[in-house]
Formats: sequence, structure tokens, C-alpha cells
Amino acid sequence: MNTRPLSTSAHSDLLIFDGDCAFCTTWVDRLRDALPAFPEAQPSQWTDLSAYALSDDDVARYAWYVTPRRQYAGHLALSALLRRQPRFGLRFLGWLIATPPWSWLAAGGYSLVARFRHRLPGGTPACAMPRD
Repeated sequence: MNTRPLSTSAHSDLLIFDGDCAFCTTWVDRLRDALPAFPEAQPSQWTDLSAYALSDDDVARYAWYVTPRRQYAGHLALSALLRRQPRFGLRFLGWLIATPPWSWLAAGGYSLVARFRHRLPGGTPACAMPRD
């Protein structure tokens, strides 16, 4: 599941990512620099996951964008983040990422990147996904 309603008392937007993964940390930093509106970003290792109804497995598999009303995982986290930008082009791209057939491509792309992030530039063995 890539989006779900949130029933906790989150008060502001939060991006939760794998802080042990150099690839993930690098991309969060790049997005922070590139996007005009960027939420607080926090490594999952520093986050009380139970406060957001997330498990260790959830955050090992996806980055999460948490708003006061919803949680977005993976490609939908990026989509939600882009849809909150002041620039029309970024908002439009966010809507495309969440709309079939583009969402299917985005989900597949996110899955591939997440699976092989330890082999991508900036990745380290700590970036490897847990095996099923």
C-alpha cells in the first residue's frame, strides 16, 4: 500500500527516509536544495515510528511523506511532495506521477531504484534492502 489515512496527531509535514543509506540521504539533500517548499526531513532511525503507525519494514522499503491527514510511500511520497510546490510545472509533474499510466511507470522505477540503491552512485552496502 502506498498511501493510507493517518490517525495520529501529526502537526506538520514530515519526510521520513533511511538515514543509514547514503544514496537516500544524498537525494533528500538534493531535493531540499532544489524544491522551494520542503518539509522537515528526518531519518527513520531518529523517528518514533509508532507515532506515525509505521514499522521498521515500512521505512526499510519506502521513503514516507507524512502530512497531518495522510501518509504517502515511495513514488506517491514524491508525488505528494511535488504537488505542494508553488511552481505549476512541479505540481503538474506530481499529479502525473500519481496518475495512471504514469503512476505505474513511477512505481516500477521507484521499486528498481530502491532495490538497487546500494549499487547506484553514492550507495553503500548499508543501503541494501532487506531480503524477504
